[in-house]
Amino acid sequence: MPRYDVAVANSSLSYAADVHPGHCGDCGHRRGGVLMWSEMVRLLREGPPRPSTINRSVKSHLLSYLPSRTSKAFIITGSSLATRTPVISQIESLLGSTHHAGTFSNIQQHAPVAQLDEATDAVLKDPSIDTLISVGGGSPIDSAKAISHRYHEKQSRYLFHITVPTTLSAAECTAGAGYTDNTGTKVGVFHPELMAHVILYDCTIAQQTPQRLWLSTGIRSLDHAVESMYHPNAPETPAKQLCLSAIAQLFEYLPKSKKEPGNEEYTTRLQLAAFSSLYGLGLNLGVGLGLSHSLGYALGSPYGIPHGITSCLTLASVVRLKAETPEDAQQLARILPYIGQTRSGDDRKDAVQVGNAIDALLRDLGLDTTLKEHNVGEDQFPKIARLATKTEEGRLYDNVVALLKGKL
Repeated sequence: MPRYDVAVANSSLSYAADVHPGHCGDCGHRRGGVLMWSEMVRLLREGPPRPSTINRSVKSHLLSYLPSRTSKAFIITGSSLATRTPVISQIESLLGSTHHAGTFSNIQQHAPVAQLDEATDAVLKDPSIDTLISVGGGSPIDSAKAISHRYHEKQSRYLFHITVPTTLSAAECTAGAGYTDNTGTKVGVFHPELMAHVILYDCTIAQQTPQRLWLSTGIRSLDHAVESMYHPNAPETPAKQLCLSAIAQLFEYLPKSKKEPGNEEYTTRLQLAAFSSLYGLGLNLGVGLGLSHSLGYALGSPYGIPHGITSCLTLASVVRLKAETPEDAQQLARILPYIGQTRSGDDRKDAVQVGNAIDALLRDLGLDTTLKEHNVGEDQFPKIARLATKTEEGRLYDNVVALLKGKL
């Protein structure tokens, strides 16, 4: 049975959570100070408790979560964290010569395959490596998963993966990895063994993230949660219930985090909201999340737009488009009470209002933007619509082109 662990910490919170999918019995792992899955759901629903112990996730838990006493770990990260913050050097020091096998700090936005090849080669050269530690946002986390996939192709085993997320993209919550090939196209790999084994949410590390990146990836998490509501494979429990909780938390705490970026309570609540926006879907992801995500992939790596910003460009408009489909509108209308508004009883009207509320949130966060600001002209719309819909004509294609025109 795979073991998945989550640890969260801020100045008022120090807990680790062992997550055992489908099983909460005694499996031989230590239990001291550990929350089991049912307690983690309560934590996500009710927010952080306030024990008196002050600790940090990485400092407190990283070494204890290595798979063995002799484990060798290879760090995957980006240049900003490595050169502009003390985070990576601190983790290297924590691992020490006993556990630190090396660091690759050149993962770039959208995980280009050239850097992925270089990092994979470095890992394959050292047979003592059994663990990857990804530190950063979606690109380092996805890169670590892709490296593990490639390692399995060569060595017939996957690497243990510990991740320290620094954004709200929630890449740590899926068993899939995306990277960009030499043509600029996003490529995906998926396997249950690619799910991160340990997630360490540490607010002191997350607060090293530039505010615009932090807030925009929060909109990415909102995108996950909203599109999960009408995803054909999303179960009511835990997925949709956790998504509704995530939406409420993101609407409340993103504006608060903008006003008080150093507030550890707000940072931790947003980390937990990111977790609950996507983790509940588990291996049911299947065909991808939805149209907003498809548009995000069509806009992201081909035009160099971060995925947090692609969600800012697409989500509200896609929600209003989905409002025209009764079954989708019914699910979207459920969101209104979770963002402080009252349902009218008209699902279409209420779903449109959800889209409008997302637009208002973007304005409040200073994240409203246009395609023109990202150098994407109308001449690119047929290509984007084709990539997003996998068609070259028809109602959906036409609707997407119209949606893109509305974002000029």
